[in-house]
Amino acid sequence: MEPDPALFQDNERTTPDHEGRQFASVGALKCAGGLLPEVTIAYETWGELNAARDNAVLVCHAVSGDSHAVGWWDRIVGPGRAIDTDHFFVICSNTLGGCQGSTGPAGIAPDGMLWASRFPMISVENMVEAQIRLIEHLGIPKLRAVIGGSMGGMQAIEWTLQRPGLVDLAILTASCASHSAMQIGFNEAARQAVLRDPKFRGGDYPLDDPPVDGLSIARMIGHLSYLSEASFDRKFGRRLQDKEHFDYSWSPEFQVESYLNYQGDKFTRRFDANSFLVLTRAIDYYSRTTFAGSKSRYLILSYKSDWLYPTHQSITMESMARDAGCRVERYEIDLPLGHDSFLLDGDKQGTYIKSVLASDLSCHHN
Repeated sequence: MEPDPALFQDNERTTPDHEGRQFASVGALKCAGGLLPEVTIAYETWGELNAARDNAVLVCHAVSGDSHAVGWWDRIVGPGRAIDTDHFFVICSNTLGGCQGSTGPAGIAPDGMLWASRFPMISVENMVEAQIRLIEHLGIPKLRAVIGGSMGGMQAIEWTLQRPGLVDLAILTASCASHSAMQIGFNEAARQAVLRDPKFRGGDYPLDDPPVDGLSIARMIGHLSYLSEASFDRKFGRRLQDKEHFDYSWSPEFQVESYLNYQGDKFTRRFDANSFLVLTRAIDYYSRTTFAGSKSRYLILSYKSDWLYPTHQSITMESMARDAGCRVERYEIDLPLGHDSFLLDGDKQGTYIKSVLASDLSCHHN
């Protein structure tokens, strides 16, 4: 099976869209590392809220995502898709600490200067509190579902525990309830690439001269963990880049080297280094050891080839949900695309999501 070409088009697939963005002020927020006196959340919506105001679905993005879910998750969100915007009112916000419109390190503080290094450490719990306030701002009393992959899955978990009963169904895909030492290690290696870039300047770099080298390397490290060995082998093998023989130089010789350099460099044009640090630190801090108190249903999905968020972590979450007395379904999907499978699998993943949303819809109206 040849890997999906879109697997190697990350930047093209996730290019932010400013056109449909809306903004909500959600007030002051006490964060893990200090107070944010005023928080703005950027968000987008698709579909229509019904008269009963009970068809809202919140989509939560991963670290490098943004509010444009119909872009980075176009195989799952849209008309006729698993999360059908013809039937559901779909909301996706740029997370707190992000760099695509929501309050984050690249934003302006009350004194008129960039937050930069002064931006406080945040937690997944803080991200979800800001989202809860957004949903209240939109006048939605309860969510039909919250869904997310990777970091988005952690946010979905937190929704069910921070405000029990506020969400009927949580869909967690390629995620976990707390990072392992290896997952923290990958994030730390990527963070150090940024922190050790001379242009980082302790986090107080000008936006027109950011630490692009460090952030580019951080993204390369990420890509190596997001994909599977089989995907890399089938796409690149040991093929050379635009040549038949080695140059015996430090310039990229292999196709895979050229690919990683391209993805890393292009990522720096759409993402902020401080946001990368803040968000990866937040998910490393996150840890839930019980789902006690939850009143939600869960659908938990994992991928056999995902060695970054392996299936045993999903099995742990399933046990936590059952121990809490919650209804839960769990499935492992056999696709050879690695962690990024959750972004591209509109077929098998989509079938499970569509089914559980339909059964939830049926239960809701009986």
